[in-house]
Amino acid sequence: MLSVQMEQRVNLKFLVKLEKICTEAYVMLKEVYGDECLSRTQVFEWFKRFKEGRETTEDGPSTSKTNENIETIGKLIREDRRLSIRGFAEITGIDKECVRQILHESFNMRKVCAKNSAKNGDILNNINTDLVRPGLLDMVITCDESNNKVQALINEMKFSSNATDFYVFYFRII
Repeated sequence: MLSVQMEQRVNLKFLVKLEKICTEAYVMLKEVYGDECLSRTQVFEWFKRFKEGRETTEDGPSTSKTNENIETIGKLIREDRRLSIRGFAEITGIDKECVRQILHESFNMRKVCAKNSAKNGDILNNINTDLVRPGLLDMVITCDESNNKVQALINEMKFSSNATDFYVFYFRII
């Protein structure tokens, strides 16, 4: 037995062949199916598809979530973790929502916000530890620490006789 959605699509296809207007077809479907009727948007989309010559009433499989695309996105992540979802979509030619789903489901990445984290790490990793005094990196403040601590260090720098000994790195989250 056909599902209610499939049944409505078959009926919609029949109404297209009868050369009915889309709005008229929607009203007819709404009258017959009531609350179980497809949304107006879906009716208009399927009407357009059938009018353009589509024969099948079934949804096609998703072509974006293939193993090949998952592997491609995986390689891109390993090459540059700072890429945004938009960046992945532009490079691969996959829809942004599909890229987001692949990152979420296949790679268990909940939020791609590497804009700040990788840059902070790069700055801290590039500091030549031979040229700085011991304990300096303990005073480095990153974006996950409170603004109060930054303000306290700035105030301490103002009143310190060795103001040149303090280095404060503060990364604002934009």
